[in-house]
Amino acid sequence: MNVQVFMFRQDDPKKCTAAKLVKFGLARPVTRTHGNTIVLDPFAKTTLLRRDAQICSSVTAIDCSWNLAQNTFAKRFSGIPRKLPPLLAGNPVNYAKLGKLTTVEAIAGALFILGYVSLCKELLNKFNWGHTFLELNEDLLNDYSLLQSEEQIAPLLSQYGFANFD
Repeated sequence: MNVQVFMFRQDDPKKCTAAKLVKFGLARPVTRTHGNTIVLDPFAKTTLLRRDAQICSSVTAIDCSWNLAQNTFAKRFSGIPRKLPPLLAGNPVNYAKLGKLTTVEAIAGALFILGYVSLCKELLNKFNWGHTFLELNEDLLNDYSLLQSEEQIAPLLSQYGFANFD
């Protein structure tokens, strides 16, 4: 699975997880998206499921500031828009906040759900807090990777004690 990042350069470059992935050759920077990529979009109508691995050749993250995300994602990106199911952030800035993921966390979560667990771990290993993301979410990610439909997400989350998500 190819990993791509569309970088808007809206945050501190020293803290940019997408830039670090590019630096280590783990992601390719792009200036536009293409039709057979999963575009990670927190505002997408459809949630990412394991079966989506059959319809894509890459995962593309849109790297932007959370403060500007609404405006950034108002733009249309070609590709297959998918939102992640709820996950807890493992990064120090948004630790344990539901959905406030860094770019690498979003990509790693998507890769895990799609069945690319070793690539997920390879990306997270570049960050001293990367293991924390997996520790917080591994059971949830394993369960998400088994789901056949979006309708199964809400009951699963209630088993974990999460309410009022989305």
